Amino acid sequence: MAQPTEQTLVDVLNRLKNQGYTLDFNLETDALHCPQESLRLQPEDFEIVETVRLEGMSDPDDNLIVYAIESHGGQKGTLISPYGVYAEDITSAELAAKLAVNRT
Repeated sequence: MAQPTEQTLVDVLNRLKNQGYTLDFNLETDALHCPQESLRLQPEDFEIVETVRLEGMSDPDDNLIVYAIESHGGQKGTLISPYGVYAEDITSAELAAKLAVNRT
C-alpha cells in the first residue's frame, strides 16, 4: 500500500477520521485500550490496516507512527506511538510483534 503524503499528525488523523477511524486507542502492556468504549483488544483481536510514519523536522522526539486499527468486531480507531531511540518498549512480546509488522 502506498504511503500517504500528509505532512502533519492533524492531517493524518483527519483523513483517517473521515474514513471511520474515530476511536482512540492507547497502548497497554499486553493490549490496546479504548477508554471511549471500555474496549481492550488483544493482538489476536485486531488488524493494522495502515501505518503512517511521521518524522519531526529537527527533534527526534517528534517521530511518530500512526496506526489505523480495525478490530475483528468492526470497531475502527487510531493508535499513535513514538518510534526510534526514544520509544519505550513496554509491551508484551505478542503486542510488540503485531505492531512491528508495519514499522519497516
